[in-house]
Amino acid sequence: MDETTSKRPISPPELASGKKKKVRYESQKLYDQKRGKTRINIGVAFTRWRQLRNNKGLKSDAELATFLLDRFEKGPQTSTPMKRGVWHADTISSIASSDTDEQGDKATSELAKADTTKPHGLAELEWSLTEMSIDDEQHVDEGAINDLRNSIIDWAGDAPLERPIQTEEMDIGDEEDMPSLSIKFGGALNQVPSLDKLPVIGLDETVHDLIPELDPVPETCTYSDSACDLRLPQVKTAEHIVGAKASIIYEECLRHLASFVTLPVQKCAKLKETGEVCQQCPPYRVHIKERGTASVLEWICADGHLVWQWVSQPVMKFGMQAGDFMLSTNILLSGNNYNKVALLFKFMNMGMVGRGTFFSIQDTYCVDTVKSYWMQKRAEAIAKLQRKDVVVLADGRNDTPGHCAQYCSYTAMENDTREIISVVTVDKRQTDRRSTVMEKEAFIRTVDQLMAEVKLVEICTDAHSQISAVMDPEKGRYKGHGINHSLDMWHGAKNLAKKIAAAAKIKEQSALLLWLKDIVNHFWWCCKKAENFEEFLILWVGIIHHVCNEHEWATGQCQHGLIEEAQKEWIENDSKAHEALVDIVLKKRWLKDIHKYLRFRSTADLESFHNHVLMYASKRFAFTPPVYEARVILAALDYNFHLGRPTRQRADGSNMYTRIFRKNAKRYSVYALKTPKTYGYIQALQTEVVKCRLEADKGMPRTRTLRPDDPRKLGRLPPVPPPSVEELVQTQVKRGLGPEFNTNPPSV
Repeated sequence: MDETTSKRPISPPELASGKKKKVRYESQKLYDQKRGKTRINIGVAFTRWRQLRNNKGLKSDAELATFLLDRFEKGPQTSTPMKRGVWHADTISSIASSDTDEQGDKATSELAKADTTKPHGLAELEWSLTEMSIDDEQHVDEGAINDLRNSIIDWAGDAPLERPIQTEEMDIGDEEDMPSLSIKFGGALNQVPSLDKLPVIGLDETVHDLIPELDPVPETCTYSDSACDLRLPQVKTAEHIVGAKASIIYEECLRHLASFVTLPVQKCAKLKETGEVCQQCPPYRVHIKERGTASVLEWICADGHLVWQWVSQPVMKFGMQAGDFMLSTNILLSGNNYNKVALLFKFMNMGMVGRGTFFSIQDTYCVDTVKSYWMQKRAEAIAKLQRKDVVVLADGRNDTPGHCAQYCSYTAMENDTREIISVVTVDKRQTDRRSTVMEKEAFIRTVDQLMAEVKLVEICTDAHSQISAVMDPEKGRYKGHGINHSLDMWHGAKNLAKKIAAAAKIKEQSALLLWLKDIVNHFWWCCKKAENFEEFLILWVGIIHHVCNEHEWATGQCQHGLIEEAQKEWIENDSKAHEALVDIVLKKRWLKDIHKYLRFRSTADLESFHNHVLMYASKRFAFTPPVYEARVILAALDYNFHLGRPTRQRADGSNMYTRIFRKNAKRYSVYALKTPKTYGYIQALQTEVVKCRLEADKGMPRTRTLRPDDPRKLGRLPPVPPPSVEELVQTQVKRGLGPEFNTNPPSV
């Protein structure tokens, strides 16, 4: 529908005769882009929209939209809301074989008798979330929503794409014309919460739970100037640092407090240059200076002697200030960046731990402790998997976009518990500086590690060609080990959509673009229903008959019920578009890997984990190999520790939901609010880091050296000695310059 007109697209003003076709194409393209900005998709409501406009006697869609908006602003009406029938998930199928069971026939008959207000056919397989009300369904089973069997393909638009106007020299769109698709968990259920009334949160808020609390904020406590009973807790040992409270102290308040302090000494006991003892009495001058993140108070007598000193932080072993040590530790444990925290402290006009001190603390005490703690927790998880067949979901992540990646972290997640059980990081220097093979190398290390620890029976990955070659049952590295290789369903649907979109760009094949969503939806449903390749093939080939308006054929029939009116233009049999579709559907290379999709696995949960990794190791910052590996491990610890958090509930016991905008789907999706994170493992990590400092036999090294396993050693070449005078003379003779040209060696 267009906001400005209710008729079909109006052709742009005719160009003067004699213009080239290319100019006409450019004008048509600009006109379509301008007009597309005012286009609104109303999906299945289009017929009712036109009927309402005719009944009201309005001339354009813009007048009808103004009329409805005015009615909406006047307030709710007292009319009875429209009733909808129950939408069965099993009937949301497209095409089925005639050999299907009685349940499928029953579902078909029920669908044919359903209310005419329901959508029919392949074009309307998805029941819109906006038709549901969250008030009507307060007890949605979260486990059923997250079940992959109850999912559907989520498209950026609900209505089928319109066929573009063709000229002889124009293309049928660019890659951007292909609709975005993602997985909508719970989309095939009878009832799903609506998104309209839910609050909006950002993607980063789903990681650290930066959601405003519902409890009222307590009033700020204020103290009068006459308050004199200020009993501050004192930290006497380093063990008291972990979990101790800290606060921001302003220098003015600190100076005010110092004016009331009585020193334990009555007179200055410093020696003068003459050898006499200084006998200066109070009052003394109070001087405040910064030392890292600490404040130091100094009482100085009239002769300039330091009478007494007080530091706002306890001192750890070898003179390290506890506040500087804990701040450096927690910058890493919280996934923050030193430069950003230092900038924050600068804006607050606060003291900050030195940059060199931070990196020394991080490398000396934190990195190895994080890895050791992860190995301990991972060993506990592996021990629980010893007596079961393990199915693993695996995927890789690069530290930067594109082919300039320096690190690749490969993550393995156990399918039943969704717990991270393996994190392997590979540096580009470990693969001869070839970033394209890092994921393959990390995958091999992951599988080799898991095979030595558990009984690995299946691993699900994306459609990576190198990994598929490694897992080839006849020629691959793991042939004969009994490991099944599955492919992610979302990647399979996306690859199919790319092939159809590419074929639709060819002249006289643009009709495929209208059926793109339906074909991909049918592929998703076939993989869900079929148990083996033979069943899949019987269901899958039906799409080439349905698009030609043939709903019964020799080996099967459609299962979508009666279609009263065609929702889109049918494809002519034996046309170029139909031949292209047959070539895609029955292509041997495509069907060869179909069995890898029939287990119906998805690595969508790993994408959620990759979101966690971004909060600890952003792709916009560079890290050394040990630090990057430690940050990825911290993301895994965070993910595993908070994996089983329950959903927040209201006072009446109903679950709380909000919505989050998905860029790939270009729409909002439901997000269940979880209980706040506790980060209970952080205190244990802090304790281990502090123990490393307390148990050390020496302080931090003044110069940092590379670890024996640091990949940066692989990229360093031995120093080349400068050439001797004889070598320079021989080089000049070979060049024909003669020995008398220049016998003085260059400065090195």
